[in-house]
Amino acid sequence: MDIKQLILDGDISLGVEFGSTRIKAVLTAAGAKTIAQSDYTWENKLVDGVWSYDLDEVWKGLQHCYAQLAQQVKTEYGAEITRINAMGFSAMMHGYLALDKNGQLLVPFRTWRNTITEQAADILSEEFKFNIPQRWTVAHLYQVLLNKEPHIPQIDFVTTLAGYVHWCLTGNKVVGIGEASGIFPIDENTLDYNARMAEKFDALAAKEGFGKKLNEVFPKVMLAGENGGTLTKEGALLIDPTGKLQAGTSICPPEGDAGTGMVATNSILPKTGNVSAGTSIFAMIVLEKSLSSYYKEIDMVTTPAGHPVAMVHCNTCTSDIDGWVKLFWEFAKQFDPECDIGRIYNMLYKAAEKGDFDCGNMAAINYFAGEPVVDIEKGVPVFVRSPQGSFNLANFMRSHIYASFACVKIGLDLLFRDEKVPVEKLFGHGGLFKVKGVAQQMMASALGTAVQVNAEAGEGGAWGMAVLAEYMKNKEENQSLSDYLEKVIFADVQSTVCTPNSDETAGFERFLENYKKALVAEKAAAEIF
Repeated sequence: MDIKQLILDGDISLGVEFGSTRIKAVLTAAGAKTIAQSDYTWENKLVDGVWSYDLDEVWKGLQHCYAQLAQQVKTEYGAEITRINAMGFSAMMHGYLALDKNGQLLVPFRTWRNTITEQAADILSEEFKFNIPQRWTVAHLYQVLLNKEPHIPQIDFVTTLAGYVHWCLTGNKVVGIGEASGIFPIDENTLDYNARMAEKFDALAAKEGFGKKLNEVFPKVMLAGENGGTLTKEGALLIDPTGKLQAGTSICPPEGDAGTGMVATNSILPKTGNVSAGTSIFAMIVLEKSLSSYYKEIDMVTTPAGHPVAMVHCNTCTSDIDGWVKLFWEFAKQFDPECDIGRIYNMLYKAAEKGDFDCGNMAAINYFAGEPVVDIEKGVPVFVRSPQGSFNLANFMRSHIYASFACVKIGLDLLFRDEKVPVEKLFGHGGLFKVKGVAQQMMASALGTAVQVNAEAGEGGAWGMAVLAEYMKNKEENQSLSDYLEKVIFADVQSTVCTPNSDETAGFERFLENYKKALVAEKAAAEIF
């Protein structure tokens, strides 16, 4: 491909994902070939006991990422971006963003990480006979009503971070169906919010004095491939304050990180699944049929095309590993001030490969927040070991890598063992897999199924959003998303596959027994810290 000419013609796509620790942007050419990528680091903050992000930083981060892309393109291809054929914006799912009729934020953005809606989630789950997790938008909204919060009369629009960004750029209050499935339950037949449950919610909300219907405040549901709107002049300036980027770009419906993960790994058909492992971790299994009953540990969501998906979500994955790596990096810099943290990550992960399969009688619990899957209300990272255990670096690091997906394993056991849900292969993506093969092999053994990691897995979300944008603009008439992915995007993908090691599987099960027992220590620690 003549990349420079494609850029000059505007025949390129942009995907952006507002992740938990990084805002990532990817610019692609035909077939979702990456031609530039950038990122911006940001952090959530505890504001009055609520995990939140400053929305001003949303635009600061987006502009930083776009400026980096523009500079890369100018340096590498001698071209300037003025037009973009298609765009898509993704973000961490769930949470609560409430705005008044003038578009003003009513309370600080409440993220997925908060576990402050237990009362609402329990009431709605019982009323709907459907699991409503604490982080879902409807749980946040109903908890606000139960709390009689003063901003209730001013509520005009309630959305997620992806929905908010899309609205600011296009003026359209819409979300993709995968994102919508983390707002409110979806009817797999109508591919819209479940009408029966919506009626029940409206009745409950009215009893609390709420004067609006659910469909009046939540964004419209759209499917992958539909046009979500057009970039306005004001929206173009929010992305590129220099004014060089032109308005008029078609923007696909915004999706959450779960949906982009499914796209980025080509796991949107039954018997496939993916594990997104970054700051948080979630496993998505596309179902052949509905589950026999609902479980509080399992969320029912959808693919961007609307197929039902069983999701196990845990709030913490790599945060504790990252903390320990930074500590070892700090130590290493005492000897070599120029030491690169990437080198430390690689060395520590490689050390973990040499550890005992059961971690030498150690247990790491990595929770930075509450974990509803194991009924933990508040997270405190904990590490415990037996005095008779084999305490060395290899076992220490293996215990922390195991811990990063132990909680999600507990939830998946309900699907694999109790519901007998078939899965042929899981696709892994996210920061946990950046050191090739290490966490991937351990996860394959822990979950008892093959785990495949594709070449684009490290920046999966933003790239997956660019793919959805391309699909919207370039698909053939009536071409399904799965067919487009198979024929256009993944026809020649490079990947690695790890299969379970029976000895390692047995070792992980012994580790998991200790892990579950150590949850008593986790609860005690949370009462102290």
